[in-house]
Amino acid sequence: MILDSLFFAVDVTLPISLIIVLGVVLKRLRWINDEFAEVGSRLVFNVTLPALLFVNIATTDLTSHFPFLLIVVAGAIMLGSFAVMHGIAMAIPTQFSRGAFVQGACRSNMAIIGLALSANAFGEQVLPLASMYLAALVIPVNILSILTLYYHQSDVPSAKKIAMSVVKNPLAIAIFIAIVIALLAVELPKFVIDTGNYVARMTLPLALLCVGASIRWHEFRASGLLYAAITSKIILLPLLASIIAYYCGLRGEELGVLYVMTAAPTAAAAYPMVRAIGGDYHLTAAIIAGSTLFSMFTSTLGLFALHYLGWV
Repeated sequence: MILDSLFFAVDVTLPISLIIVLGVVLKRLRWINDEFAEVGSRLVFNVTLPALLFVNIATTDLTSHFPFLLIVVAGAIMLGSFAVMHGIAMAIPTQFSRGAFVQGACRSNMAIIGLALSANAFGEQVLPLASMYLAALVIPVNILSILTLYYHQSDVPSAKKIAMSVVKNPLAIAIFIAIVIALLAVELPKFVIDTGNYVARMTLPLALLCVGASIRWHEFRASGLLYAAITSKIILLPLLASIIAYYCGLRGEELGVLYVMTAAPTAAAAYPMVRAIGGDYHLTAAIIAGSTLFSMFTSTLGLFALHYLGWV
């Protein structure tokens, strides 16, 4: 039983970890560079990831397969985590670092690492479920991140500014169009679905290579704030989320998707947001790098524990 659970966890996380490590190695060999990581990440965010979400949501019967309990529990956990971390951040002496700490401790890389772990753990058939999870939470997470950063810079944003940031988000646009098509039961032409699938298949390998190429070792400076955020993001949050979800009645694939989404490292999109709005972007970069590296091990341990307990 123990070995079965261990093999399950390693089989899920090892391929993803190896592609991230490959990104690090290729960067060291100078076969790829910072420009590749920047352009690749932009391509994923603007084209391939929206295509993946669009295809998975638009071809799903939302009326009969919508994971209502999963979305409610995940939304409550997300709101609770931001609220708790906001309270903790008020004790940080340097106001400049507060918003970066909160976002780094709460905002998961659901779209890349979360989706990759979900697919590896439960197969391609779980992608519609994981896509609906992402569709339901990506906009609230972005809004909470914006509010958090502006609040700790003493500049509360207007509703118009928040709305424009959402309207311009390629993920939000793809999700909205896909939901409309799914609810209206519009049958998409085969060439549209096939083309979307071809583009979507580039998402995970390209994004993971870019994650590896973006890791900068000098950012792992000794900082209590840095490691507190990393510990909260990849250990405490997924642990508490899994326990809460289990006692709320989630089991199997739904509990597994919630775990891997909350256990994913800090989203890379947190960095440009902190830099644009204002805040300690050096701390944000270090949290992203550290949580990405250490999550390879914590995700394996977490999946091992859930499988051993029979929860997934």
